Amino acid sequence: MDSALQHITERVRAAAADGAPLRIRGGGSKDFYGQTLQGDLLDTRPLAGIVSYEPSELVVTVRAGTPLAELEAVLAEKGQVLPFEPPHFANGGAVATVGGMVAAGLNGPARASVGAVRDYVLGVQMLNGRAELLTFGGQVMKNVAGYDVSRLMAGSLGTLGLLVEVSLKVLPKAVAESTLVFELDEAQALAQLNRWGGQPLPINASCWHEGALMVRLRGAQAAVAAAHKTMGGAVMDAQAAQLWNALREQTAPFFQLAEGESLVRLSVPDTTPPLDLGPTLIEWGGAQRWLKLPLAQRPDLGAVLANLAGHATLFRAVDKSAGVFTPLVAPLDRIHRELKKQFDPAGIFNRGRLYPDF
Repeated sequence: MDSALQHITERVRAAAADGAPLRIRGGGSKDFYGQTLQGDLLDTRPLAGIVSYEPSELVVTVRAGTPLAELEAVLAEKGQVLPFEPPHFANGGAVATVGGMVAAGLNGPARASVGAVRDYVLGVQMLNGRAELLTFGGQVMKNVAGYDVSRLMAGSLGTLGLLVEVSLKVLPKAVAESTLVFELDEAQALAQLNRWGGQPLPINASCWHEGALMVRLRGAQAAVAAAHKTMGGAVMDAQAAQLWNALREQTAPFFQLAEGESLVRLSVPDTTPPLDLGPTLIEWGGAQRWLKLPLAQRPDLGAVLANLAGHATLFRAVDKSAGVFTPLVAPLDRIHRELKKQFDPAGIFNRGRLYPDF
């Protein structure tokens, strides 16, 4: 065990003995996400570096404190990428880390077509709340048997344990790419996206906002060209890369919040009709709806979603007293609490980050 890991292990052991909460953090780029931050800071950035990388096997193992940009640069040298396009949110000097990427479980524009970060986690090494170093999964998909604990870490916001190393599946960069633009209102755009969803088209990402539907195609050159011929639309050239990066990093004008505004994320079936709740931006073929609303006038999202089989997240807001995540139904809540009890019996990791009493 190296000195950095030894130091962190000793801090976890002491915190568990004292029942003192710890706030796990890498570069701090996701500090805005989730409930309030609690506990003494436990910095994971000393756990840095790429442990192994096999481009021919499409697998990389990297320590949790490694800057995400560093990993993406190494992959780019071999023509490979993290296809789910994890956001960096590098505001105010914050630097996204690989551990934070997995713990937050956030994904970019391509998520609906390629899968989420959790789908690419092959294995993890982690410290639990007893300061025990545990290893789950491996470096190939077929290593997974039984309950896939490694993927459970994706989206847990550090409440179950401290990530030390992560093994990830990567993919080659697409050979061809094209972005098409269509003038459609919200209902027309949703209907068109669902029609295209039933066809063998290389649609990688989509976005609708203020009467414009943007669709990104990725794949073989022939497939992209054929899809363009079938779908029509105007081609976006120079601005396409900027558009998708602005969506990924939430630097597009829609995401700039005025004082008192909140950003709400709704996850709903992609066939859900327009909700007419306020200014809206739609991604993921209709499955992800962003709403920009005055927090004081925020509707009862639980009631809105009651018949939609979806969930809501108060993604960005100054006042989070109304709760950030949709409350879990009783069976799921029980599972979450039992997992927390097994991994972190003293409740020291990121206390209250998911839910106020979790």
